[in-house]
Formats: sequence, C-alpha cells, structure tokens
Amino acid sequence: MEMHQIRYFLSVCENGNFTRASAAASVSQPSLTQAIQKLEDELGGSLFDRDRSGCRLTELGRLVEPDLRRIHDQSLSVKADAVRFIRLKKVPLRIGLMPTIGPRRLAPALARYQKASPRVEVELLVKPEAELMKQLAKGSLDLAIGPSATPGSGVRAEDLYPERYVVAFPSGHRFAKQAKVRLSDLQGEAWLDRLNCEMREELRAVLKAKDLALYASYRSNHEDWILRMAQGGLGVAVLPEYTVPEGMPGLECRLLEDPSLDRTVRAFTSAEAAPKAEVRQLVKLLRASAPAL
Repeated sequence: MEMHQIRYFLSVCENGNFTRASAAASVSQPSLTQAIQKLEDELGGSLFDRDRSGCRLTELGRLVEPDLRRIHDQSLSVKADAVRFIRLKKVPLRIGLMPTIGPRRLAPALARYQKASPRVEVELLVKPEAELMKQLAKGSLDLAIGPSATPGSGVRAEDLYPERYVVAFPSGHRFAKQAKVRLSDLQGEAWLDRLNCEMREELRAVLKAKDLALYASYRSNHEDWILRMAQGGLGVAVLPEYTVPEGMPGLECRLLEDPSLDRTVRAFTSAEAAPKAEVRQLVKLLRASAPAL
C-alpha cells in the first residue's frame, strides 16, 4: 500500500466520481483508476460501486475509509513537523485534551509556557479518552490531559490539580443570593445534562440516595452548548469549575455542596520513554497556580 493510492482513494471519496477525483488530485484518470485497482487487489475487494451518477463506497470501502484517512492525515502531520523543524527550528508538542477539560486553567499556563519556550509549537487535540490513550501508547502524542482515569498499558499518569464542581446558572437566578448551592436546591430546576461528564453516574447515584430527581430539559455532549444554554436561561448545570469561563456575561456559578464533588485532573504520558523536557516544564506550570473561582 502506497501513500499515493490512499490519496487517490480519498479524492474519490470526497469528489464522488473518478473524473473529478483525478482533476482534484492532479493526476490522469487512467493513473488514478490503476492505483485504486491495485489498492483493491491488496485489500481483497472492491472499494467503490460505480454507476452513471458517480460512485459510492462499498461496505469494504466504508470499513477502511477512517483508517486510510487517519494514515493520510498522520503523514501530512509528519511532513509539516519536519518542515517546521528544518526551516523554523520549531519543536512540535502535541497535547491531547479530553472533552471536559476547559481552557480556564490551561490557557494561561500555555501563555506563560510560550514566553518561556518560544521554540515550541503547541498543537491541541480534543478527543475521547480511549483514543488519546491509544495515541499516547503509539507515541503520536506527547501529553494528554484529563480527569482521573486508569491508564492503559504503556501509559503513565501523574496528578496535576484537583477541580471542584460548580452549579452554573443565568444571571438573576435565585442561586445568585447563595454562597453555595446544595444538591437538594436543584430539585425542580430545569437541568442541563452533560452526557460526557465522568461524574454523571456518581451524581445520579447521589440523587437516588437522597431521593432527589432532576428533570433534564436539555442534554448535550459538548460543554460550550451547556454553557450557552445556561447563559440563555434554559436551565442550570453541574460543571467542573475550570470549564466555566471567567466573567462570561449573563452566567454565574457557585460551588456545589451537600455533597461537594471534585475530580483530579491528571497528566498522561507514554511509559516507553522519559517525557520531553518541554512536557515536564508544561506540567510544572499547570501545577503552579490556579485561577480564582
């Protein structure tokens, strides 16, 4: 399997027929067709069904398309890293973030880090935990940051900082008069349910033990949508404190109590080799200080 075969395959996927794909890939149609046929021979089956309207992926094509696209993207990334290093003397640093990690603590640390290490070029990738752990084990990430988790084989973990949970609500809400918000205070409120929250099941267990019920008026697996809905008065949400942007207009938050909830945010690195000096420096900065609630 060669990279140009993968590139031509993806061009057909994106353009819908061989004629447009060959033009987009700057190659003759016979050459593109021959490359696709060789790829099909190697994979053991047809990748496209062709008719007058164009072509569609076969079941085999749909199966291999994500992996071939990932190989293509990784090759482009490797080339870009090499160009940056040779021409600009930049050191690439790839950091994976689990979806519930907000920028409120990380962004200031990165700003200080950039001043201290101007040769380092940071790339942030937000992906699910399982995918980040796989990439760490393969060496395609330098660092992953996320809440408490059991690292897989080939991955080491170290604690960065604790993070408390808060209740976010629109300005003018009755909670604004309280220093903290009890879980029982949420009874009867429209609740914005975070589908990717690692504390979701624990929260449900506490609610059940206290004989409380929350009505989920909206659900989302994206933190920004939850924040915007709370800001717009559609409900209240339970969120990690550093997920809530400081000074977000129309939104306030208070610490959750009775019970209080917290999590530990950790740094994950490959266990196969010692972390880069740049990674160790960034981890130190992340531990150094925390913004005020």
